[in-house]
Amino acid sequence: MAAAPSAKRVMLDVYLMLKSPKAAVYYALRYFMDWHPTDKDSERKRAEVMKKMGHKGLKLDEYEKTISREVVHPDNINVRFDDIGGLDSIISSLRESIIYPLIYPTLFTSTSSLLGAPKGVLLYGPPGCGKTMLARALAKESGATFINIPASALTNKWFGESNKLVAGLFSLARKMQPCIIFIDEIDSFLRERSRDDHEVTGMMKAEFMISWDGLLSGSDRILVLGATNRPTDIDPAILRRMPKRFAVGLPGTNQRLKILSLMLKDTKLHPDFSVRSLAEQTSGFSGSDLRELCRNAAMVPVRECMRSIADDNEAMAKAQLEGFNLRPMTLSDFYEAEGSTLTSPDPDDEPIPLRSFDSIATEDRSRIDGDDEKLVNP
Repeated sequence: MAAAPSAKRVMLDVYLMLKSPKAAVYYALRYFMDWHPTDKDSERKRAEVMKKMGHKGLKLDEYEKTISREVVHPDNINVRFDDIGGLDSIISSLRESIIYPLIYPTLFTSTSSLLGAPKGVLLYGPPGCGKTMLARALAKESGATFINIPASALTNKWFGESNKLVAGLFSLARKMQPCIIFIDEIDSFLRERSRDDHEVTGMMKAEFMISWDGLLSGSDRILVLGATNRPTDIDPAILRRMPKRFAVGLPGTNQRLKILSLMLKDTKLHPDFSVRSLAEQTSGFSGSDLRELCRNAAMVPVRECMRSIADDNEAMAKAQLEGFNLRPMTLSDFYEAEGSTLTSPDPDDEPIPLRSFDSIATEDRSRIDGDDEKLVNP
């Protein structure tokens, strides 16, 4: 909601309204839009988050206020690093290279000027492997200000307003540092520049890079965290500003074992149920695929229970009072579940190590050419 206008502004507006009927209509509409309480909920939530973050009296301009609605308080995030399975090495590196330098800057800067948090971090890999979950856990564990900024929050129909919103994003981050700016699907927003780009898009990208790596940003504790499935589409100038890059690939057998153990820890399982056997049979599954597989399998005992008492009103009422007695899950439930994509076990079928998606064919071609050359010149 806009602040109340000053006395001088009110006098000037009244004078212009009396001089021109068109001006009267214009000012009436403007005051209606300024004072119309369409944004009360978002303004109240913004104020609550700012208060929790310890920035209750922080003075913000209109662009910083707009961006501050995207600030996420750590208490509103329910994911920790302990809830993520199979990514221990990445989690350890995130703690050491990002969280500690952001929270304890003197520990690093007092030793060497080369030490400190990087300006940018990129999480890339196939969809459903935990990139967004890592970002949420990072916001929870670090305790730093976390701005989850969508591209729509930086766009505006008026020429030049998007640039001011981008500048407002970084000025707000400086006022609330240490701060993490998270951009999911960063390739859609900061993709490689070309002549076909709209002028406004090009200006917004340039403003983003200038504010990110400007002359006065050397001592800022601001981290831009990006996640993408298509790292090759990101502009090279953006990649230069993201020196830390973590490949979040498809999980191997041991990683799937940890993921499944976390997902099934609160589920009643049959004594003969082997989580390792299930992990060995789900080669090529992402973390998201495993969750959907477990969800479908958990519905099998529920479906059997409901079908057995659906026509018995007395048994249904008793179950609602005393609780439904579901049988333990078995390994066969993962095959019998509707929509299950689980196939026969194949221990030799392990996922290909994560590499740049567009370079796989090139690397294979180079290997074949090298083998041919050895045959010609042994």
